[in-house]
Amino acid sequence: MTGFLKRLTSSLHRPIVGKSRLLVFLAALALIPTFIVPLWHMTFVAQQYPEGLDLYVYSHNLVGGDDGNDLTEINVLNHYIGMAELEPADFNELKWIPLVIGLIIVLTLRAATIGTLRSLVDILVVSLYFGGFSVWSFWYKLHYYGRNLDPRASVQVEPFMPPMFGYKLVGQFDVWSYPAVGTYFFLVFGALLLAGFWLIWREPVGDQ
Repeated sequence: MTGFLKRLTSSLHRPIVGKSRLLVFLAALALIPTFIVPLWHMTFVAQQYPEGLDLYVYSHNLVGGDDGNDLTEINVLNHYIGMAELEPADFNELKWIPLVIGLIIVLTLRAATIGTLRSLVDILVVSLYFGGFSVWSFWYKLHYYGRNLDPRASVQVEPFMPPMFGYKLVGQFDVWSYPAVGTYFFLVFGALLLAGFWLIWREPVGDQ
């Protein structure tokens, strides 16, 4: 571990050039679609909704399937069990997530142009923190909405935790929750950054 840290410290000044520069540039481009494609997808299926109700989580919005009608229907169902309505305006994350993604894109493009291994490490650390905090925030919202039910609701159900990943039976609904295409663009971003890091890292210490 000590040897790794010593080599990392001595290599931080290395510029991002050649193939590593191309990979970092492509990593920045990989984040652009995350502004327009969903990051997460939840589906609710019951006997009265055999085709399912879809909810898509974008970086900046919550959108229901069927041209937005599914979100309205989901909120009607939530009202019966005492769950708060899902209103995009109530999710502060939808305000700052696009700004953070934009900042990461700018920093990554800057690194591809004039950056060093140090700037690449900084981007990786910021991205990991952003990803971890976003996942926690998503979990917290699911926990808050499912556990804080109005006791005066028409239909009484036990507080529950909607699935964050995978399948769960919630009342009469089969609920599936999985990453959507936008999340995979984040994974591509991370893979390209790591590949660029590796290309720089594997060069002999005395080469640059």
